Amino acid sequence: MAEDQSKATQADAPAQAPVLRPGRAADPVPADARPSVSASALAGTVAITKPGQGSAAAVASDARAGAGESESESDDKTNGRAERVTAESRQRKLRQMLRQCDRVLLMDFDLLAMNDWPDNYTLAGARRNRDLWLFSALLAAVVFLGGLAGLVPAWVAGGGFGVFVMILLHGVPAVRRIYTSKPSYLDLLVTRQRMLREAKRHAEHLEGASGLIWQCAQMSDFNPALRNSRFSYLLRLSESRVLPRQLTRREHVRLYLIYLLEAEKAYSRVQEAFFEGNQNAIDHGWQDVVAEPVPRT
Repeated sequence: MAEDQSKATQADAPAQAPVLRPGRAADPVPADARPSVSASALAGTVAITKPGQGSAAAVASDARAGAGESESESDDKTNGRAERVTAESRQRKLRQMLRQCDRVLLMDFDLLAMNDWPDNYTLAGARRNRDLWLFSALLAAVVFLGGLAGLVPAWVAGGGFGVFVMILLHGVPAVRRIYTSKPSYLDLLVTRQRMLREAKRHAEHLEGASGLIWQCAQMSDFNPALRNSRFSYLLRLSESRVLPRQLTRREHVRLYLIYLLEAEKAYSRVQEAFFEGNQNAIDHGWQDVVAEPVPRT
């Protein structure tokens, strides 16, 4: 009876408000305990998508992939076309160099080197012998003329005349070669003039109407020695087409020869680069880039 009364009292009493107390964070749910989605569920999820939505996404992804591939192919074609144009321009330039400078291979080294050029010592010795010959001939002539004037005895004058004739005969080249093999001063001068004339004629043949070494200056990328400042005067003369006429000294001819030797080195390197470019074009299948060197004239 008492228990029933207490229960009734508790039921009649007003309900108390709940009391909130700080607690701790909830423990993470273990991975094993998480609900797993089965493949069938995923299939069902995919199956409930709107009609045409999945196919449109696939088409868009395929379109993006195709666009990327087409862009890469277009980039490759553009790069290949640029390389082809560059190779063709380089081959054309190298071929032009070979055509304009091929006359450098006609150079006669011995003719321009002038190894048999009489040096100054030999020329000075010949000049001394010539002066001695002239002095002896003049002295014999004075003795002979003194005998005619009665200043010296007749026999002395006769002897002077005989010596004068012998000295004059010694000056004749055919007679002089009997006594000595040394060339005379006049022979040395003639030899110098002849060698210089032949060198100028050969330089004129090499230069032609367009100026050889002036055109060979464009090969300076293959031989930096062609940019040397000591060749600038020769290049200006070659550009003006007056170089052969200005080769009046052996030093000028030797400088011209040095430039031709450097140009010949550059020509061989240009030729190697040209053939390498042809081989590269053949490897890439660029048949129109392949060019044959112009036959030499």
